Amino acid sequence: MRLLVTRPQPAAEATARRLEVMGHQPLLLPLARAEHLPEAARKALELPHAAVALTSAEAVRALAELGADLEPYKAEPCFCVGEATARAARDLGFTSLHTGEGTGRSLAEMIAATLTASRAPLLYLAGSPRSDGLEATLRQLRIEHVTVECYRMQPIAHPPNILARLISAAGRTRCCSIPTTPRDASPRCLSKPASRPPLSLRAISASAPPLPERCRMAHRSRSQQDPTKKAFSAFSNAISIKNGTKGAFPHRPA
Repeated sequence: MRLLVTRPQPAAEATARRLEVMGHQPLLLPLARAEHLPEAARKALELPHAAVALTSAEAVRALAELGADLEPYKAEPCFCVGEATARAARDLGFTSLHTGEGTGRSLAEMIAATLTASRAPLLYLAGSPRSDGLEATLRQLRIEHVTVECYRMQPIAHPPNILARLISAAGRTRCCSIPTTPRDASPRCLSKPASRPPLSLRAISASAPPLPERCRMAHRSRSQQDPTKKAFSAFSNAISIKNGTKGAFPHRPA
């Protein structure tokens, strides 16, 4: 099956490789790119903080741009939302890692149970846009924290007919993925040629923004299992968009 992958790079390439292993033929159309803000991260790290929280491997890539200036902080407690983020942090050299179960809420609960009392706040190095699961739960648990954006997702301006061209070149494109999390983008409609087979929309994350009412999106919750395999394991349950309607694909951050 040919699949349209709209995740930002380098995640799009990683998803494409997993889809190829599963026997699919991915088409890449990233709808956003990451703008790193390493100086914001540098200034934040220089201020007193009890630990660092990360909810995205993209934040780790932004930290990597600090080079040797990051060395003094690699032994600090680092709370990562899930294994992918923890793996990226480990590869960068962080040594005191605490890995959550994949959600902001569970990460905040782990921080509350693990972090020792300190006068310094937790430093959350985040992206924009993002889910508020971690910050909302930290507030509920009364954990002092400071959020600093170290990257922003910027839209990629594709030609208006890019989707039609990709579908035309690919032949029978039966399913398209949309961004995996709210921090990537929010839905926007693009036309689909009426002569082509129906498109099925599939989101990798249960927290992805909703599609228009005329579409129904089947999704899988994020877990420790491979999210790509989970998202594409039940295509028969997806509801196809009828010919002549429009699919939901974003070109701008939420």
